[in-house]
Amino acid sequence: MSNDNENKYPETPDDPGKDNSEEITPGNEPKTAGGDHQHEQVRITPLQGMYRSWFLDYASYVILERAVPHINDGLKPVQRRILHAMRKMEDGRYNKVANIIGYTMQYHPHGDASIGDALVQMGQKNLLIDPQGNWGNVFTGDSSAAPRYIEARLTKFAQDVVFNPKTTEWKTSYDGRNQEPVTLPVKFPLLLAQGVEGIAVGLASKILPHNIAELIDASISYLKNQPFELFPDFPTGGMMDVSRYNDGLRGGAVRVRAKITKLDNKTLIISDIPFGRNTSSLIESILRANEKGKIKIKKIDDNTAEKVEIQVHLPANTSPDKTIDALYAFTDCELSISPNSCVIRDEKPAFLPVSTILKSNTDHTVHLLTRELEIRKGELEESWHMSSLEKIFIENKIYQRIEDCETYEAIIKTIDHGLEPFKNLLRRKVTRDDIIKLTEIRIKRISKFDAKKADEYIASLEEELEQVEYYLNNIIPYSIDYYKALKKKYSPKYPRMTEIRNFENIEASKVVVKNEKLYINREDGFIGTALKKDEFVCNCSDIDDIIIFYKNGKYLITKVQEKAFVGKDIIHIAVFKRNDNRTIYNAIYRDGKQGNTYVKRFAVTGVTRDKEYDLTKGTKDSQVLYFSANPNGEAEVLKITLKPRARLRNQIFEFDMAEQAIKGRGAQGNILTKYAIHKIVLKKKGESTLGGRKIWFEPEILRLNVDGRGKYLGEFHSDDQILVMTRDGYFFQTNYDLANHYEDNILYIEKFDQDAVWSAVYYDADQDYYYLKRFQAESVSKPQRFIGDNPKSYLVRLMHVDYPRLELKFGGEDKDREKMIVEVAEFINVKGYKAKGKRLTTYQVHKIMELEPLIKDEPKAEEPDGDNADPDREEDDDTNQMSIF
Repeated sequence: MSNDNENKYPETPDDPGKDNSEEITPGNEPKTAGGDHQHEQVRITPLQGMYRSWFLDYASYVILERAVPHINDGLKPVQRRILHAMRKMEDGRYNKVANIIGYTMQYHPHGDASIGDALVQMGQKNLLIDPQGNWGNVFTGDSSAAPRYIEARLTKFAQDVVFNPKTTEWKTSYDGRNQEPVTLPVKFPLLLAQGVEGIAVGLASKILPHNIAELIDASISYLKNQPFELFPDFPTGGMMDVSRYNDGLRGGAVRVRAKITKLDNKTLIISDIPFGRNTSSLIESILRANEKGKIKIKKIDDNTAEKVEIQVHLPANTSPDKTIDALYAFTDCELSISPNSCVIRDEKPAFLPVSTILKSNTDHTVHLLTRELEIRKGELEESWHMSSLEKIFIENKIYQRIEDCETYEAIIKTIDHGLEPFKNLLRRKVTRDDIIKLTEIRIKRISKFDAKKADEYIASLEEELEQVEYYLNNIIPYSIDYYKALKKKYSPKYPRMTEIRNFENIEASKVVVKNEKLYINREDGFIGTALKKDEFVCNCSDIDDIIIFYKNGKYLITKVQEKAFVGKDIIHIAVFKRNDNRTIYNAIYRDGKQGNTYVKRFAVTGVTRDKEYDLTKGTKDSQVLYFSANPNGEAEVLKITLKPRARLRNQIFEFDMAEQAIKGRGAQGNILTKYAIHKIVLKKKGESTLGGRKIWFEPEILRLNVDGRGKYLGEFHSDDQILVMTRDGYFFQTNYDLANHYEDNILYIEKFDQDAVWSAVYYDADQDYYYLKRFQAESVSKPQRFIGDNPKSYLVRLMHVDYPRLELKFGGEDKDREKMIVEVAEFINVKGYKAKGKRLTTYQVHKIMELEPLIKDEPKAEEPDGDNADPDREEDDDTNQMSIF
């Protein structure tokens, strides 16, 4: 056996202290192909030891050299090599992507496909690479054209913040023929701006993109020792809930939603999509949900071009608000993204929060700025030294002393001796290289030497050197100014795309389409959606729960199934709404076989599925004599007939359920009668005993609730409505359904009062003047604009007090005019919302401010005349005057 294998495969025994080699002894010798014994000793390395070392090497290579970005420049190796290659090719013009790929292959050993894919992804982010041609579409998922058809060059942003050969650390490329950067000297938190996603061996990295302006603001705050927060910003827009972002670490999550608005009652518009999805995948998820019956849609039109526009058409009699909730609940219109902030730091992977990455990037930027200043300082000092040396050399005609020198060394010594009296004027020692540079000055340059210009140049060097010294001594303010300049130059190009919102949790059972029908077979005790020949109960969905009450007082909650045995003697069955405290059950039951009869009212808000409960006291042979389920807490009037009994005077009496208090489901109730009941008849249907429904509006999520969160709107009854006034001059009414969706342009939202007076100041684009109007919001079926139809008109002020006041400041040619005070109620009367109103002024208005409103005293009651008048009463002349807060 050859010993080559012993050298080829490394020895990695399972136990470092144990020798795993085997000695060849007679009887266990390995045989050669020819049958001869191999008598020399060999060392056998176990297979486990071989792949353990190889796998670790491979895993380390993938982590460090392919999948995970470096914390300093935020780039994977392939991205760094692409940018380096493009910098080497940079001439201001576009280069074919095929040429860029080929040039990058000098540095990247993994082929053109990986380079091309990485280049396209960077180009679609539109931050470092300026693309030209068909680079695909992140909204639709369309791929880019072939590399030979598309072109690219570096952006101004990349040239400003990514490159500086003087501060770059270099290493040899994989084939030893070129030099490439270890990391690029990026003076910006590029990693957080672009985001990254990479899968290595044993770990993954997923850092979400952030907004450029917010990153710069956070860096400035960190340099000022001020707190900061960072949240993602996705190029696809949409909305997100960052309440569980966890600073980008593992275990956190970001909920992202598409932006869905109502075009009308039959059409929804999706204008932004969740990060990580495109219009094709989003539409597919909607169609799948429609096929499964979770939602109900008519058709979908994809009109996406430069911007996303997906039109979802709804069938007739379909609620658009509930459909929006269903899209979030059952399709990719809402996703949860789990970040995993992993970077390379100190040549190994590290899991760091986003805030720590930003602090590290900011510290690295300060370091790079310091190095640039130090390098510039060295260059200035060298320029000052050589300029001063040259001035001394020429002005003192030291060059004339070398005419008689016969050797080069004699020339060096002569010049050095001639400079000796002036060396104390210089900032460093004169070296041999300095003297050699003096010998290289041409006679023509000496003859044209201008001492004044030389002094001015040296003075400018000293001035700049002093400035650099100042920056180095104040490096933090200098870094802050650098960030501010960067923000001013580039942040307008990159506005925030994703809206930060708090999302409410959508209960799927409340928004799923009732696409099934529930049936019951009372004789055999079965319920289900497949019993189509039996008694119909109600519409339901396949994720609903069903509540069932039995004659013996038992009840339970069970899931909708195709067919399930639930038992006989069912007195009530319906879809169960969890946490519903508006549905009240009215029950009369007999306790045991001959016990008292009890009455109770109760709600069932939450119970364990398939667990049996009892509305009675639990006595054997108890029986429910009367039962009703009331969706809004109604309380009926009953006529009760008792069984005949000796000495029983009132055999028939009435009972109003409203007299019975609503208590918990476990309460036994109150005794209705001690005598046996013959029958119970409904005499009169009752009204709700719960009163109106108290509604709140939560501005963070733009939804209504009954839990006391946000602004209290009031107590609503069946016909009451909510009035919404918007910032763009519209008003409309809605009902108080908790499924309603509202936009984030709300100026006022309150309970609708048709007698309330609104005062509006608006700019009329048709007349080019400011107008004032007072109006009452009428009941309308769709949004109405109260500031005219011209889209360029805009609302300035909307006031909702009885006697508002305005102050007008003038500008332009009328800036010297005195301020104008307007008493709105005296200026104009209340008219219809379509009325134009009254022009405020013909002068140029600079600013319109709202002042404290007036409070007018109520007129006092008329005093009696004659003998009934109060002789001690003093006349009050201020009765009708107005007072100001």
